[in-house]
Amino acid sequence: MDTPGLSAATFTELYQRHGREVYRYAFYLSGNAALAEDITAEVFLRVWSSAQPVRISTVKAYLLVIARNLYLHDLRDSGRRRELDPNATAVSSVSRDVESREELRHVIAELQRLPEIDRSALLLRAEHGLSYEEIAVALGISVAAAKVKVHRTRVRLAERFPRSAKS
Repeated sequence: MDTPGLSAATFTELYQRHGREVYRYAFYLSGNAALAEDITAEVFLRVWSSAQPVRISTVKAYLLVIARNLYLHDLRDSGRRRELDPNATAVSSVSRDVESREELRHVIAELQRLPEIDRSALLLRAEHGLSYEEIAVALGISVAAAKVKVHRTRVRLAERFPRSAKS
């Protein structure tokens, strides 16, 4: 279903359904809770003010692509990599899988060390359940490259955190 403009009710439903996922994705990309909140707000502002129709059937991937682009824009503007906010906490299934906040911080810090495109590929697949085809389109790479990036990133994290990989 395409909508030429979103009604307030449709927009509210869209935000309620995907707002938390957009925030988590932005948080795992940036490692910064405040920036993740800013990115999330900007994503939904852009969807609300867009003159283009929103394709509800593929809106999740669309929202995550906007979030990634905003993160990359912020990264270019800042001219440096952002440090992980030591006071940040993540509310997601990942935090339930990790026994302690300290271990979660180590995992997030390791994610921050990955090249952005590898981190994005893994998060789009593992955290948001996108298909390899959707990942390829979102990142502008081939399906084969998307599969390789996800696999290699999982292997790297499994080597670094062997107990976490078993969960």
